[in-house]
Amino acid sequence: MTVECPSPHHEDEVVLIGHGAGGRLTAELLDTLVLPALDGQEGPLEDAALLPGHPDLVVSTDSFVVSPLFFPGGDIGSLAVHGTVNDLAMRGAWPLALSIALIVEEGLPLAELRSVLQSLGKAARAAAVPVITGDTKVVGRGAVDKVFINTTGIGQRRGALRPSAALARPGDAVLLSGPIGLHGITVLSTREGLGFESDIASDSRPLHRLVRALAPLGEHLHTLRDPTRGGLAAALNEIARDSAVAVEIDEGAVPVPEPVAAACDLLGLDPLIVANEGCLVAFVAPSAAEKALAGMRSLPEGRNSVRVGEVLKDGPGGRVTLRTLVGARRVVDMPLGEQLPRIC
Repeated sequence: MTVECPSPHHEDEVVLIGHGAGGRLTAELLDTLVLPALDGQEGPLEDAALLPGHPDLVVSTDSFVVSPLFFPGGDIGSLAVHGTVNDLAMRGAWPLALSIALIVEEGLPLAELRSVLQSLGKAARAAAVPVITGDTKVVGRGAVDKVFINTTGIGQRRGALRPSAALARPGDAVLLSGPIGLHGITVLSTREGLGFESDIASDSRPLHRLVRALAPLGEHLHTLRDPTRGGLAAALNEIARDSAVAVEIDEGAVPVPEPVAAACDLLGLDPLIVANEGCLVAFVAPSAAEKALAGMRSLPEGRNSVRVGEVLKDGPGGRVTLRTLVGARRVVDMPLGEQLPRIC
């Protein structure tokens, strides 16, 4: 992960970090504290980093702290595999290997831990990526919530596919591989007992085969991002910022499942900020848009792919706008904070 680092805060300044902080708060934490301390280099924040000296090797690391551990459509074990594989795929990489580290709360029933690990192993085998190393730590009661999982993924890029958050260009078509909001609303509903989980399930799944279907596009595919924490709004804002372009999407074209829309209406949430774990957004040259959609729709995980917007040929760089159903336009901001904590 690399980014150009601004000057850090003065030593007497105090930053309070709340539970589930996300969006602009997380970006500020990274820019002013984490990256300066680690000698962050210039460049955009990406889902995975290129290994220095080995431009075809890609590395990603992530931590999974979802609550509850089990939810319709998945669990923390399968989610850890899918999330890591997808981060590699967003840089155009095929997964080669995973490492898994477990932090387990004292007293966690072995049956629950066994279920998590069996699911994790099943997901890794289905994605054809071996787990080659790992670690396990047991901590006192209350130090973690049942189990946290940290992963590292190694992937390799082949061919001419070199997507980056900084490569979106004016005129690009913005494509979305499937409906939004399923994962975040499923986890929230399961945790809070809202009842929506009876109608929906998380979209958690690996996307590397979908990215492989896009490989023939080569350099015509500019940017990939999976809209996880912060949802589609955060993903589009990050791309618009890192590429210095203006992005516009059509509200009527963005697929929002009816149960997700109903839950968001009830809870006062914008579906654009709700997390996803099984769809991607792609920025492709306009001449390649139909070919990209055909390739994505050829696979089950991309059968509902749609074109949702475009990169404007003029407009303020870094801005995302939404064309509403009534023809108006509104700015889609980077989420200020994580409204749905503990969903990944």
